[in-house]
Parts: sequence; C-alpha cells; structure tokens
Amino acid sequence: MLILAVEASAAPSSCALLKDGLIIADMRTNVKLTHSQTLMPMVESMLNTTGALVSDVDLFAVTHGPGSFTGIRIGIAAIKGMAAAFDRPCIGLSTLEVTAHNIFCFDGIVCPVMDARRGQVYNALFDCSGGRMTRMTDDRAIAIEKLGGELAERGRPCVFVGDGAALCFDALHERISGSVIAPANLLYQNAAAAALLALEYYGRGQTVTAEELNPVYLRLPQAQRELLEKKSAGGDRR
Repeated sequence: MLILAVEASAAPSSCALLKDGLIIADMRTNVKLTHSQTLMPMVESMLNTTGALVSDVDLFAVTHGPGSFTGIRIGIAAIKGMAAAFDRPCIGLSTLEVTAHNIFCFDGIVCPVMDARRGQVYNALFDCSGGRMTRMTDDRAIAIEKLGGELAERGRPCVFVGDGAALCFDALHERISGSVIAPANLLYQNAAAAALLALEYYGRGQTVTAEELNPVYLRLPQAQRELLEKKSAGGDRR
C-alpha cells in the first residue's frame, strides 16, 4: 500500500511517501517562501526520485488543522486535486495529533502547541506511556496561563512540541516539574508522521472522499474576528 501525505499547516512544509509501512521518502522545507511555491514542487521531486506516480498512490493524507488558514487550504487543495483525479480515498488529520506523534520515546504528557497569538496556543494533550499515544483532550485554543495551570495540576513530566514550544516552555517551565522542549529535528509537524498516523486511521476505516475532505478551524480567520470586534464595539457605543 502506498500513502502520500502532505503537511502545510504552519511555516514548514513537507511531503512523504509510506510504502507498506515503511517511509520511503520524506522531504521538508522551512524557508521564507509560500507553500504554493514549495509544496507541489516537493511532491513532484519526491515522486520522480522514488519512481512513483500519483496514480500509484492508494491513499492521500493531509493535516486539516488547526494552523495557518492559508497553509491548511493549500495542503487540502493539493490533496483534493490528486485524490479526485484518480478517485482515491483521503484522510484528514489533526495537526496537533500529527505533531504529538513525533514523540514516542518519552514517559509523560506530550503537549503539542501552535502559537495562536493573543496569549493563546492551539493545543491538545496526549499521554505517552510504553510507546503508546493516547489522546487526553480535544483540540482547542487555550490561554497559555490556563494550559500551565492544567499541566501543573496533572503533575507529570511534559514535553512541549510545535512552533509554540519555546513560548510555552519559557512561560511555564518553573511551574511544571520535568518539562522539556522537543529536540529541533522533532519539533515541527511533518508529513512522515502524518503518513504513519494515516495508516492507523485507514486500518480503522476512517477515510473520506476528496469531496468530503475539509479544513478544521478552531477559530474564525483574523479578518472575520476583527470585523466582529468592530461590530461589537460599534454596538456598545449605541
């Protein structure tokens, strides 16, 4: 079975091929170019390098959020286009769950965090014990201080992973005994982890069609939030 996964929910972008449970290709960039410039050229290069064709792919996977609204749309559009062309199934994955799956050699709480601005992060908590990952919370947008209180109450070692890891560690490490930041090579979400997780989802029959694949945003886009705030402020003055 051949799985093609892409990840474009934040500044880095990546793509990967998983064949019969083995990662046979994994390409990543973290440069100041838009994903519309980097993602599909990487996919094309990866396919050329491995000798695979898009028509060979049995399953397509992508992180569907949370994250950058533009990046998520680009990743989903890429997967929709390829999957629809050959009528292949798709899997949309939580960016936070994919990020958490970078970390298995740890005994404690895996805490993926993506900077959501305004003192908040996109977050979910996962228990990692004996090489198994178990979700503890839903994906959410949460204030950093509130997250710190929750982790302190749980009283277990914690590893921060994701582009908000340094932000949270700096703010919270004195309150959370045993907290650490994931190493640089495991810090960001990536398509290789997405492909491996997609294989698990496929085994449980959790696929969708290209048409059914949609983004999962935890908050409204910034422009819509600002418009609502202006309307609310205007209403307060009347």
